[in-house]
Amino acid sequence: MKKTINSDAAPAAIGAYSQAIQAGDSIYISGQIPLMPDTMDVVSETFSDQAHQVFNNLAAIAEAAHSSLAAAVKLTVYLTDLANFAELNDVMAEYIDAPYPARAAVQVSALPKGVKIEVDAILYTG
Repeated sequence: MKKTINSDAAPAAIGAYSQAIQAGDSIYISGQIPLMPDTMDVVSETFSDQAHQVFNNLAAIAEAAHSSLAAAVKLTVYLTDLANFAELNDVMAEYIDAPYPARAAVQVSALPKGVKIEVDAILYTG
């Protein structure tokens, strides 16, 4: 059984997808980009601000699912510049404590709205 998860504290979907889907003990959060939920504008041009907004968006969706980022078991991070990898680690450590989830970080040529980062997540609540 699938359940749709929505949060007004995170940006609305900008395409044909849900913010998150819960299936059994797993929550699948769609890729989040650094949009401010109230305006749907990109938070700023800096990587740090964008990364913080992405993790705030992920946390808001996790909370709407009665969970938290502490339940994350897998993250996929899309970066337009791998030179931001160290800063990504610093920002992520502010939102998720060890033991850290499994993670992939890949460089891509472009992301929606010209942002520098997108992250999706899988949470386990069992």
